[in-house]
Amino acid sequence: MADETGTRLLLLLHGMGATGEVWLPWAPLLEHRWAGRWLAPDLAGHGWSPPLPAYSFEGFARRVVEGLGPVAERLGRRDRLVVLGHSLGGVVALALAARRLGLPVDGVIGLGIKAVWSPAELDKARELAERPVTWFASRDEAARRYLRVAALAGLFAPDHPVVDAGLRREDGRWRLAMDPAAFAVGEPPLPALLAATDVPVLLARGEHDPMVSDAQLKELGVPVATLPGLGHNAHVEDPEAVLALLDPYH
Repeated sequence: MADETGTRLLLLLHGMGATGEVWLPWAPLLEHRWAGRWLAPDLAGHGWSPPLPAYSFEGFARRVVEGLGPVAERLGRRDRLVVLGHSLGGVVALALAARRLGLPVDGVIGLGIKAVWSPAELDKARELAERPVTWFASRDEAARRYLRVAALAGLFAPDHPVVDAGLRREDGRWRLAMDPAAFAVGEPPLPALLAATDVPVLLARGEHDPMVSDAQLKELGVPVATLPGLGHNAHVEDPEAVLALLDPYH
């Protein structure tokens, strides 16, 4: 967390299957580039955050607000909120900015949000949500599965400290920390979420992100930024490039 004197709070939200630790490599950059405070929580059912009885984007958002605790009470009096979310976290960021939540959000940046879902993709997500927890005999096996589920394979080594928050060990066996039922959150209602907020929104994607295209984002009627040479996890591949999207809020 950066120093306590800033007037802007930066909230960094991870994608499906990951944890708040995915933003750990940002810490040295934020110390020099972000004047206010910053937080990178685990979304519900991920990392150390308890699961929800049923998953919805508003449910994810309300759990984030609950986790802010006293910080949320200061928002609007001293602090303002800027939210940068990746993939699932980007959708949750939009839900946080909805007028009905009443948070004083200055702006939202949604990175790598999948905008169009096929029936087959939604069926697959439901099937994943219904699977029982998979157990592994070793940490290495569980770590490799975690990296695939979080789409982080090739970006972190299985023994990287960032991976630890995504794993749990019980009775000598290993599992992913994520609640599989989170996959059931379904397709994000992006037009409705955008219509429910009055704050500036920027949708960004890596040039080589296979999950969403420029054309799909531009149909949503908000500014779009394309990050050259990067893929779905642009915030991990090139933190500096994604951090630059926050320049208007310094």
